Amino acid sequence: MRLGGRPERPCGGKDRVCHHWKRLVDDRWLWRHVDLTLYTMRPKVMWHLLRRYMASRLHSLRMGGYLFSGSQAPQLSPALLRALGDKCPNLKRLCLHVADLSAVPITSLPRTLQTLELHSCEISMAWLLREQDPRVLPQLECLVLDRVPAFRDEHLQGLPRFRALRSLVLGGTYRVTETGLDASLQELSYLQRLEVLGCTLPADGTLRAISRHLRGVRKLRLTVGGLSPAGLALLEGMPALESLCLQGPLITPDMPTPTQIISSCLTMPKLRALELQGLGWEGQEAERVLCQGLPHCVVIVRPCPKESMDWWM
Repeated sequence: MRLGGRPERPCGGKDRVCHHWKRLVDDRWLWRHVDLTLYTMRPKVMWHLLRRYMASRLHSLRMGGYLFSGSQAPQLSPALLRALGDKCPNLKRLCLHVADLSAVPITSLPRTLQTLELHSCEISMAWLLREQDPRVLPQLECLVLDRVPAFRDEHLQGLPRFRALRSLVLGGTYRVTETGLDASLQELSYLQRLEVLGCTLPADGTLRAISRHLRGVRKLRLTVGGLSPAGLALLEGMPALESLCLQGPLITPDMPTPTQIISSCLTMPKLRALELQGLGWEGQEAERVLCQGLPHCVVIVRPCPKESMDWWM
């Protein structure tokens, strides 16, 4: 009986189902890591999710740029990003896909972010420049820039203001030059992980800059375009390098042979993982030679990963 003497209505099947769904939706663990890339939402729906369910529970968020800000252009609202910072104090990772951020100041991003990933996004010329407020993103440790066409040398040279930055991924950032990379890495000597993939930079030039300025780098991944034995030899003796990945497709006529790769790797005292992707060596004699020549390493020889069929990727 309920208070007041009125008989309690029996709980029907639908009520029980609704109760279970409500408990599931209210589960705080369900909202720790949220992926919204599959969904097109109006701001009203996103604001409701933010206020009702995410809030302090949210630790990582992945979303597409089709959170409309009033027009039909897929442009993210600065107010929404600011709200993420205000209402989600535990948000550490933000991944944005196919987003127009050209009208969004970088100061709108949550200050709590440790990882920021931009995939096929537009940014303004003011983003990441050295003149920006040094208090922006004070905890940023990992920055992924994948097919961000506006990113250029000036942006790269502004990254040293993120003093917590330890991991940098450049994918398809074709405006970055060899000179710009060399100048920037001088001030990013504290990086522990660097990936340079699908850019227009020759591998030899990239390795030259790394050998000069990133003696403490632990993980390195790069595309082999323009790689020669002399270029690979620039990595010899790297004292902290633990993982090296060379990624194809193989378009380099002077690509180092397996024996030359072994010779260079044996000079790296901490190397424990060597990965070769898309070089056409899987199942070949080259794979056997590498595995035998580097018994202290995990050697992985495999094709390049398939391109995603999902349009937002």
